[in-house]
Amino acid sequence: MAADARPAPLELRLGYLLKHAQAKLARASAEALAPYGIDGHELAVLVVLSGEEPLSQAEAAGRLGVDRTTMVSLVDGLEDHGLVTRRRSPQDRRKNIVELTPAGEQCLREAEQARRAAERRFLAPLDEGQAEGLVRALQALLADGKP
Repeated sequence: MAADARPAPLELRLGYLLKHAQAKLARASAEALAPYGIDGHELAVLVVLSGEEPLSQAEAAGRLGVDRTTMVSLVDGLEDHGLVTRRRSPQDRRKNIVELTPAGEQCLREAEQARRAAERRFLAPLDEGQAEGLVRALQALLADGKP
């Protein structure tokens, strides 16, 4: 290897930076959500279920990009904590409709507020324009809809 072709330090590699930034944000989010007894995956389920129309487990799983088995486990946990209810669809008895309970709606409001505050703290080293630019840049990188 030529002397001028040394590998860049890890701190200059995009993959390294994204991985560690995501891990730092995940830790901050987990700490923020702990008082509500949910994690980031469960919060995402509550967000998806908070839409205007009721969703089946399968529809919610599709919107979240998780398999049905994972969705069943997530809904089971949320149901055990009284945050969602599950009922058979009157139109298709093969489908389970999942909806937020009043406790689930309150948990969603409070946990989302805590998550947003943790995100603001995470982005605090950036000024507002830089933070917005980072979010827009990441949205552009993910615009094809593929994870």
